[in-house]
Amino acid sequence: MDTAANNPFQIWVDADACPAAIKQILYRTARRLEVELTLVANQSMHIPSSELIRLMLVSEGAEVADDKIIEMLAPGDVVITGDIPLAARVVEREGIAIGVRGELFDDNSVHDRLASRDLMEQFRSAGVDTSGPKPLTHKDIQTFSNLLDRTLTQCLKER
Repeated sequence: MDTAANNPFQIWVDADACPAAIKQILYRTARRLEVELTLVANQSMHIPSSELIRLMLVSEGAEVADDKIIEMLAPGDVVITGDIPLAARVVEREGIAIGVRGELFDDNSVHDRLASRDLMEQFRSAGVDTSGPKPLTHKDIQTFSNLLDRTLTQCLKER
């Protein structure tokens, strides 16, 4: 599609753990803004039929999808992920990382989140029940949608 070809960025999704509600927002947004959207996963999933939306399957294994996203990432691309280490790698490569709960990761915030993640991992290793992440709420979905819209609008202005 000509408009998508003129966009200086595309959206990458760490799709295996991405909530369905977030994927639906991404599908609608890709079509509305005519931006390429690539879901990277190690398992097949249904995606809408569109020239703008594609699924890239990778082999199973720890960080295989993350590594593929980083390999394909261009500066200015947007990555949707709930994986903090992947978000840190995206920021290091001059990409834009957005968490599924609507958090924009920058150099400072992603390193703070990595430190928190590492601390929680230490607690879990010591046998402390950290109860895991809370379920995604309607407010989280709305926050994500609003941040995605603001971020992509800014990216399109810069083109």
